[in-house]
Amino acid sequence: MRGSSMTAAQASLMSCHACHQLSRMPAGFTNGDAFCPRCEAHIHVRKPNSISRTWALLIAAYILYIPANLLPVMTVISFGKGEADTILSGVKELIHAGMLPVALLVFFASITVPVLKLLVLTFLLLSVQFKSRWRPRERTFLYRITEVVGRWSMIDIFMISILIALVKLEAVATIEPGMGAISFAAVVILTMFAAIGFDPRLIWDTIEEQR
Repeated sequence: MRGSSMTAAQASLMSCHACHQLSRMPAGFTNGDAFCPRCEAHIHVRKPNSISRTWALLIAAYILYIPANLLPVMTVISFGKGEADTILSGVKELIHAGMLPVALLVFFASITVPVLKLLVLTFLLLSVQFKSRWRPRERTFLYRITEVVGRWSMIDIFMISILIALVKLEAVATIEPGMGAISFAAVVILTMFAAIGFDPRLIWDTIEEQR
């Protein structure tokens, strides 16, 4: 914040979380007892219980990330014989089959993106809880990237679904999704909700409190 600029809350303005309509704070307002004039959703100055809710979803995602990588993602059964593959073993098989671009895509979407998203959200939560003043703009931008990019880590689940459909059409083999795929899908969904639940305005609240 520079010069004499003020926040929306200081100007008695609130943004709707659903439609982003900017509304004036009613007299005697308490968090959550007002409604958006456009979509009639509840309006809050800040997302209620943002930190605790995000931590709960994030911890659950950390726990499920272990079976997501250790358990088989899919099993290919051909002529009565089946072989289960985890995410990493599937990447190795793609490399051995000469499909390096696909292998890199799966590795990036299934390993790199989820880990980075977990770490970034953890960093943002800790920075808010410890009232860090370090680079608020960059942290806000980091949050926006994390919120947008995270959903693309579902790409390998989509690939499994397409493979199942194609193989069944050929009637040569059968591909069955494993518990690893279910765990991984749960990790992606949990981190998406964690990113939605985190309120990036808390980053700037710390700056305002310490001015």
